[in-house]
Amino acid sequence: MDNASLYKQLIASAGENVERDGLKKTPERAAAAFKFLTQGYTQSLDDILNEAVFESDNDEMVIVKDIEFYSMCEHHMLPFVGRAHVAYLPRGKVIGLSKIARITDMFARRLQIQEQLTKQIADAIQTATHAAGVGVVIEAQHFCMMMRGVQKQNSWTITSMMLGAFRDNERTRKEFLQLVAKPNR
Repeated sequence: MDNASLYKQLIASAGENVERDGLKKTPERAAAAFKFLTQGYTQSLDDILNEAVFESDNDEMVIVKDIEFYSMCEHHMLPFVGRAHVAYLPRGKVIGLSKIARITDMFARRLQIQEQLTKQIADAIQTATHAAGVGVVIEAQHFCMMMRGVQKQNSWTITSMMLGAFRDNERTRKEFLQLVAKPNR
């Protein structure tokens, strides 16, 4: 059975007429959307990096903040959306800045929990760069808390993962957290 047929069954199970004009092509559209929203399963870190790792003598903090992402919780398959702030301390290698956003998207485009997403991004940056440290902070709103259950529309979940110098050096961690807290210009 193909995914469109599964969506057709799901829609029918809600009590809808799947032959109604507005729903006739919905199973195919929903299956295509789901494939897009979970495309992270078909990607790998090597594919994303595409050899965009460069030798560098820079050892100062690199931060890409406010990387918007869209994911789906693995518990209810409802969206959670937010921003990731990612930093690393290079140790001989840097990666293309867009790769940080692409790594974030690769893991976000899987059925997820925010805690695991945060860890996966940090571990991938560490693997790619062998950095002296990696810091990741994610702020997100979860539709499973907004649309159902507790129904709290204004709640945010914040998670962090600190590796290497970001975990071991309070000054480094504090600098990162202060820089991501500053509003953009």
